[in-house]
Amino acid sequence: MTTDQQHAHHREQVFTVTGQDWDELVDAIDHGDEEGSERLVVNMGPQHPSTHGVLRLILELEGETVTQARCGIGYLHTGIEKSMEYRTWTQGVTFCTRMDYLSPIFNETAYCLSVERLLGIEDQIPERASVIRVLMMELNRISSHLVCIATGGMEIGALTVMTIGFRERELVLDLFELITGLRMNHAYVRPGGVAQDLPPGALDEVRGFVALMRKRLPEYADLCNANPIFRSRLVDVGVLNRAGCLALGITGPVLRSTGLDWDLRKSQPYCGYETYDFDVCTWPGEGEGAEAEGDSYGRFRIRLDEMWQSLRIVEQCVERLAVSEGEPVMVADKKIAWPAQLAIGGDGMGNSLDHIRHIMGESMEALIHHFKLVTEGFRVPPGQAYVAIEGPRGELGAHVVSTGDTRPYRVHFRDPSFTNLQATSVMSEGGQVADVIVAIASIDPVMGGVDR
Repeated sequence: MTTDQQHAHHREQVFTVTGQDWDELVDAIDHGDEEGSERLVVNMGPQHPSTHGVLRLILELEGETVTQARCGIGYLHTGIEKSMEYRTWTQGVTFCTRMDYLSPIFNETAYCLSVERLLGIEDQIPERASVIRVLMMELNRISSHLVCIATGGMEIGALTVMTIGFRERELVLDLFELITGLRMNHAYVRPGGVAQDLPPGALDEVRGFVALMRKRLPEYADLCNANPIFRSRLVDVGVLNRAGCLALGITGPVLRSTGLDWDLRKSQPYCGYETYDFDVCTWPGEGEGAEAEGDSYGRFRIRLDEMWQSLRIVEQCVERLAVSEGEPVMVADKKIAWPAQLAIGGDGMGNSLDHIRHIMGESMEALIHHFKLVTEGFRVPPGQAYVAIEGPRGELGAHVVSTGDTRPYRVHFRDPSFTNLQATSVMSEGGQVADVIVAIASIDPVMGGVDR
């Protein structure tokens, strides 16, 4: 190679393809677009210490300013919805509880309410079962919001918020373990009711939890609400107005941070929520200024306020459960009702011998029916149903389709994390790289629910 050829070789432009659209890169090369060629594309994730879960963010930068932001998802795909087509209707609960692993009770309830609508037994669900469902969902809402605030605080350096957030969440998981036997992935809510009644002493433990949380929740307000560093990182960051939320179908705290009081517990009640006394939290709150409308700080304050409202609902559930002790927690139709009088063995594994003797000792017909119900499941009339509930992140809906078989033909979930992620680009573009983390944390996406 001659000297002139060597110089020409060094003058050639090098294009590094790191996630941007290929056709845009080709156009930039063809038209000699130097501005496009100088564009910096950064992949944040899918493994990154400052992002929620396994989320890949493709950021185009000019200095520290984000000019374009896109989400890359699918890294946590588990095929849950497809797997449910090969299991009975009751076994499907075991799968969907693992989608959004921070709100398993909500996943189970949305699915079971849809199945019950197809079965035509919505008005046959025992009152005690519905109250237990509400109790568990509101406890789950508290634990989910605690994780959101804790991880969001960790990502901006507020480590004290992170430690106390997970400290309180452990208390909720202890209650879940007491009631369902598991800290996560409970499969506790079943078509027709719940798997089993509350164990002895559960209501006293819940009362103790409520009393403790009423003392500890103010710590979050003391640490964050008026903290100038915390406010400067969240106020006017990740702004999305009401029109943007409605255009993108975004719900939950993100929508309510724009001042719209849309909450399915009030607007489309289910599980008897219309009989409970609580308020829908919006921002700006009463007596507050309008400076934080539709921003990350407002979403933080809404989640903090919603935990107080959940405590109010939990107290009302405890009062109702205290006077309904001994009432059924599963639908009376034995052709549908999953056995709800389970007892755990002394070793903590499987059913107790007394429970097995009870099943075996009833009659041969009862034993055969129990075997068929557990192994084959019940049949659901042909049709389709969609039921939506208010999850911690927004509208969580389950669409189930039946062909009259003992297993679903199709199950699809409208997960709020998936829908709300559409706001990533709107919230991030025009801001700083550091603010992308805050915007994503304020959405509170759970990638298990996004990818399913």
